[in-house]
Amino acid sequence: MAPDSDPMFSPTSLYGIGQPVARSEDPQLLRGAGRYTDDLNLTGQAYAVMVRSPHAHGRLRGIDAAEALAQPGVLAVYTGTDLAAAGYGGLKCPVTPPDRHGKPMLAPRRPALPTERIRFAGEAVAVVIAETALQAKDAAELVALDIEPLPAVTDARAACEPGAPLVHDDVPANVALDFHYGDTAAVDAAFAAAAHVTKLRLVNNRVVVNAMEPRAAIGHYRAEDDRWILHVGCQGVIGLRNALAADVLGVEPSRVQVLTGQVGGSFGMKAGVYPEYVAILHASRALGRPVKWTDERSGSFLSDNHGRGHEIEAELALDAQGRFLAVRLEGWGNSGAYPGLPLPITMNAVKNVVSVYRTPLVEVSTKNVFTNTTPIGPYRGAGRPEGNYYMERLIDTAAAEMGLDRLELRRRNHIAPDAMPYQAPSGMVYDSGEFGTLLDRALTLADWDGFEARRTASAAAGKLRGRGVGSYLEVNAPPSKEMGGIRFEEDGTVTMVTGTLDYGQGHAATFAQILVDHLGLPFDKIRLLQGDSDQLLVGGGTGGSRSTIASGTALIEAAEQVIEKGREAAAFVLEAATADIEFVDGGFGIVGTDRRIGLIELAREVRRFAAAGKLPPEVPAALDVAHVSDNPPSAFPNGCHVAEVEIDPETGVVEVAAYAMVNDFGTVINPLLVEGQLHGGVVQGIGQALLEHTVYDEQGQLLTGSFMDYAMPRALHAPPFRFASHPVPAKTNRLGAKGCGEAGCAGALPAVMNALVDALQPHGVRHIDMPATPERVWQAIHGQPAAE
Repeated sequence: MAPDSDPMFSPTSLYGIGQPVARSEDPQLLRGAGRYTDDLNLTGQAYAVMVRSPHAHGRLRGIDAAEALAQPGVLAVYTGTDLAAAGYGGLKCPVTPPDRHGKPMLAPRRPALPTERIRFAGEAVAVVIAETALQAKDAAELVALDIEPLPAVTDARAACEPGAPLVHDDVPANVALDFHYGDTAAVDAAFAAAAHVTKLRLVNNRVVVNAMEPRAAIGHYRAEDDRWILHVGCQGVIGLRNALAADVLGVEPSRVQVLTGQVGGSFGMKAGVYPEYVAILHASRALGRPVKWTDERSGSFLSDNHGRGHEIEAELALDAQGRFLAVRLEGWGNSGAYPGLPLPITMNAVKNVVSVYRTPLVEVSTKNVFTNTTPIGPYRGAGRPEGNYYMERLIDTAAAEMGLDRLELRRRNHIAPDAMPYQAPSGMVYDSGEFGTLLDRALTLADWDGFEARRTASAAAGKLRGRGVGSYLEVNAPPSKEMGGIRFEEDGTVTMVTGTLDYGQGHAATFAQILVDHLGLPFDKIRLLQGDSDQLLVGGGTGGSRSTIASGTALIEAAEQVIEKGREAAAFVLEAATADIEFVDGGFGIVGTDRRIGLIELAREVRRFAAAGKLPPEVPAALDVAHVSDNPPSAFPNGCHVAEVEIDPETGVVEVAAYAMVNDFGTVINPLLVEGQLHGGVVQGIGQALLEHTVYDEQGQLLTGSFMDYAMPRALHAPPFRFASHPVPAKTNRLGAKGCGEAGCAGALPAVMNALVDALQPHGVRHIDMPATPERVWQAIHGQPAAE
């Protein structure tokens, strides 16, 4: 880092907005000095291991823990009966939208540990506490479960059929939410008048999230001040604290503290409360000591919320010129055994399926359905990549059916820049975007015109080659209050305090760049605090590509308050009138003179005068600010991705041979980190498109419960990337930012799958579902039906 004492050093030029700054935490992580939950140990802690059900559905008739309790080091075994007697509430679904008739979603609370009914294989039914983790694990294997097996259902569509087993007795036909959006009569009329209608059945395959760091937690009940403390990796400590306090523990939020250090990935999965957290908090209070739990990968496969899991029948109506008249989705979303986040196939499908295209009408009719499988929650994009995937597959298919060029069909329906602000049929108002320009730039970057030579070369090697376009537009998370805190520490550093939470995004560097620009602070003096609920006023957590917009806005507003406070303080320290004080280049000076004081030095002087009791009452006693911001509305990141795939027809193996992308994220704070986010998101999308397949048998057993059975993308699956930005600043927030965290998946799913279908067209293939595994691709080439 360049020293702030260097008179030639300009922090804004080197570390301000728009500069490619490396992540602040990387040196620490690369030295192995990171602090994840399992790295933490509290004095006197015991260890917990969960006992999980081997059955997907059944009546829990009894639990015999006598043999387990007799083992060396075992302190206790707790069951759902113990937790119910202690008065804990059930886990609550965070969002419960109304159904098509305006009635609330049916969202039964999930017990921390069940007392009567098992609803999925791997559901925790008891917790064993011992002096060591190995003692607890050995004893957990001796807990005897008396479970009467019941018929199970794992497919969402089948779960709605008459006679299907009921997952919850008070949820008829297993339908938690029968959702509808749109004007049915108007959409029906548009389809009736259409010159052409394209229909596709699209599967958005269920995925196991597989974060690098398994879930772990330490529960600590402190009897001396009647407080609950949970150390846990999560996506936002305030939201988790509030849910624990209100829904589970039944106490004031001030009596609960959630602490999060570094988090090894989440992608939506670690956002909410899990049963294990309640179990170890109860154990801590009962035993009078902290209790630590760390999951194994086998437990993660079974108990971490899964992602995606939708079956959609999609339709696109077009006139004779190929102009879009309406898009219609009908489908089923697998919720698993308990209600997770219902948004992916409801409002997020509505908001995202229209994408970058003039589409006058949209109708979405979908069902969130309970099954005897692991609950499904948000996963990178939570409906945003899915909605764009549906539209892009419809467009390519419509172009082929109508004999139109697929690029021309897109251009014909793009929303033009002069149409902004554009009122979409989803109810969203797009403020900015140059969608046609992004398409053209992406085609140039991908060398679209040179494709035929590459296809000829592939054919000479006995390979099939195809290319695909995936345009996307995402509606990021809706506004919520966020904290922007700035604290001047005694050691000369500055702490940013905000309620989003980094789990791989690089917030520390990005947020510091914003303060470098707005306060002129030295980059290497800025620290970030996000993971202590006691030190936050509010916090929306990280999700929905909102962090830069939310925390950035809050920090800008806080910085302005620091400057206003600083003028008063500088006037006193410099012995001048406040009106004569100006703020320039990270310091305060008297206009027309060379007398000035840096911001950090001023904070030190204010602290010194305050300690000596020499500050007049009108002068702020500190420059610190704890600000709560009302965030701006959603923004609309968008882009165009182009993929090329090569297929070996003898084996069905697909390689993503080239990948180009041009994205509009508005103002790009840190281009280095943005490109890294896109690389990761694209590879994640490739994983879902080609590899990842979550399979249950008829009894509800997870057949893909380990990395021996579940294929994850590896370095060899990452294609050569060509990356470019075409920023069109958002007009709805002060940074002009749009968000980027989920865009890689949104572009990759359609780009890769469109390229795959393009390569397979000579074999008469019109569509292939994800995951396009070698077996499925080989079957498509050779005209054989794909196995489900």
